[in-house]
Amino acid sequence: MDRFLYNRYSDYLKKKYGQKVYKLPINLDITCPNRDGTIGTEGCYFCSDLGTGFESLENKYTVRQQLIKNMDYIGKRYGAKKFIAYFQNYTNTYMCFEDFKCYIIDAIQKDIVEIDISTRPDCLGEQHLEFLQSLKMQYNINFTIELGLQSSNDDTLKAINRGHSVKDYIDSVKLIKKYDFDLCTHLILNLPSDTSEDAIKSAKLMNEVQTEQVKLHSLYIAKGSVFEKLYNENKIVICSMEEYIERVILFLENLNPEITVQRLLGRVPEEQTIFCNWKTSWWKIQEQIEQKMISENRFQGKQYQKYI
Repeated sequence: MDRFLYNRYSDYLKKKYGQKVYKLPINLDITCPNRDGTIGTEGCYFCSDLGTGFESLENKYTVRQQLIKNMDYIGKRYGAKKFIAYFQNYTNTYMCFEDFKCYIIDAIQKDIVEIDISTRPDCLGEQHLEFLQSLKMQYNINFTIELGLQSSNDDTLKAINRGHSVKDYIDSVKLIKKYDFDLCTHLILNLPSDTSEDAIKSAKLMNEVQTEQVKLHSLYIAKGSVFEKLYNENKIVICSMEEYIERVILFLENLNPEITVQRLLGRVPEEQTIFCNWKTSWWKIQEQIEQKMISENRFQGKQYQKYI
């Protein structure tokens, strides 16, 4: 596929590091302020007790052990030589600051070219960023902060019990922009109360805050989540696969073409969900998105050009 459809993460990494780079998830024994009572106890309604680290190793292993095991496996299977350490599960800045520092330092290893840290907009402070900046200068390693926003609609954030606002996200972005880190923003484009217009609004917000990357998720219903109960009681409705595909394309059309797209939808083990991707393989949906874009002459930034 030679023509430009969207700014792919794999191409971005290859250009940045000169070769294919593999992302290795890290699983810590931590929690979230929306679960431990600081903000709430039920968590975000789409999240289960497992968080989102379905591909991670057990957290009984240290950070170093998890990375060594994964590097050995991925290296032998794919001939991989460069890796990203990805602190993925729950809220990876929500812990004792000294513990945070130890975990990050433990991830600085040979062949780890970047460390990505996933967190909430309301759990990131100046001390975290100052510490990471010092490590970047000392070890010549890159950092990307991954912020979970999920929706640009405050009413939706309340409806899913997210526990923070769009303003909290914008304030966190402003703080990150004071430092030399890339920002990746997570969005779910088919939350029950969101629409196609919200997808477009989210793209425009990404342009406004100048996030470097976005990661799109398709909503799945995880076992043990509040959404599982609501779904079984027919109290929430998930849009059709065709509607999701259209929302993704609308989002991309309105997105600055310089923003890197990490993914177009989520990937979750079937046994951990009661609904996931309309019982269709993620790569088949991705193919449908790309084929629709080609047939309709649509591409990332097509509508963005009208704003500038």
